[in-house]
Amino acid sequence: MAGDILGGLGALGGLMKGLTGLMPQDDPQVKLMNAQSQVSDLTDQETAVYTEIGRLAYQQNPGAFPEQADKLRLIQSNLASAKAALDQQNQEKTAADEAAKAAEQARTCPSCGHENADGVKFCQECGAPLAPAASACPGCGAQNPPGTRFCGSCGQRLAD
Repeated sequence: MAGDILGGLGALGGLMKGLTGLMPQDDPQVKLMNAQSQVSDLTDQETAVYTEIGRLAYQQNPGAFPEQADKLRLIQSNLASAKAALDQQNQEKTAADEAAKAAEQARTCPSCGHENADGVKFCQECGAPLAPAASACPGCGAQNPPGTRFCGSCGQRLAD
């Protein structure tokens, strides 16, 4: 059970393993942690070998494991869906980050660098004109450069 604790901690288990090298090696607790770490490492190695054996057996004779093949196909389908969802979330995050950056740039005075409030047309610090704000597409939310009449992402007509 104590071996499970170190093994289940992942990176923290590795950190503890590294810290035991700094402790007195004749301490019973250090000896116990070292032994637990060794058992955990060897268990991980054993699991990796079993995994490889199973992979090779399946590749050589996929028909011998029909239930596992069905489970594997379901897992692979779910994995593909999860990866697609992750990609979508990454794209949305990137778009939101770009929109925030564009909004910040639109508020920042090109003359003095002062960051102004939203909606102002002239710098509140030096009076210089600010660049017109980018327009967000009502269809997809993508930011488009000022004066753009159609969205560069989805093609929807933008408000004049």
